Amino acid sequence: MNTKVKENYDIAEIMGTLYGAGTIGLKGAFSREWTAQLGEDILRLYEEALKRPGGAIGRGPKRHYVEIHPEDIRGFVDLVTHPWFQTVCESILGPDYKIVEIGFDVPNPGAVNQPWHRDFPSPEDTYKGRRINSLAFNLTTVDVDPDMGPFEIAPGTQWDDGSGFEHLMFPARELYSRYEELAERKMPKMGDISARSALTMHRGTANNSTKARPTLVLGVDAPTANNHERHDLQVTKKFYETLPTPLKKHLMCRLVDELEVIEQAHDIELLKMGEA
Repeated sequence: MNTKVKENYDIAEIMGTLYGAGTIGLKGAFSREWTAQLGEDILRLYEEALKRPGGAIGRGPKRHYVEIHPEDIRGFVDLVTHPWFQTVCESILGPDYKIVEIGFDVPNPGAVNQPWHRDFPSPEDTYKGRRINSLAFNLTTVDVDPDMGPFEIAPGTQWDDGSGFEHLMFPARELYSRYEELAERKMPKMGDISARSALTMHRGTANNSTKARPTLVLGVDAPTANNHERHDLQVTKKFYETLPTPLKKHLMCRLVDELEVIEQAHDIELLKMGEA
């Protein structure tokens, strides 16, 4: 179902862009039909999560994050075996990269500007070693319009000293003007995929439309990272047996007989209220 498969992606461009701007994308990586199927799966999972206590974590007014299981979506293997995904992971994180998280973010109509933030504190690998040791991949299930609360990112800020940030993640408002000057609003279409350092300063903007903007999130670590501690990636033994052998080594997961409800640990407290 992939519509743009090219075996020889430019590693120098990938590394230069992620170490420079902190974000990179590939347009048309998947077909619109494949993406529409993903959207159906996410809508079903979202409805289920909203009915379950703690199933959907607030990331601001009218905005939720839901962590899921790989086998909850029909296109998981397509996604993580796409040559661009694999090349980006290997180029930045090394050949032993680990997939540690899958979930989705839904900014609904009425969602407000989030505060500028990182997804977690900068690790020693980055603030001392100047190495990126984790990536977040995003894939929208809808065509994003300017009024739908586009994702906004401030290129190059993955290297900012966050030692003075609140919780080492949230800069003071006096610093916002710099991020706003740097800010790029992303308006991907169905089938586009992006990768970023989750340390690059970013925020979801206000959704003034009548449409939700669901986005799949995939977290990947280098061997030196510990983001798996915030997540609980589970795979049933039956599903695991169906996976391509080369993929199995890249899953940092628990093998279970039956999937268990995820107790979400990556609860970013200061995002719950968002920005007034």
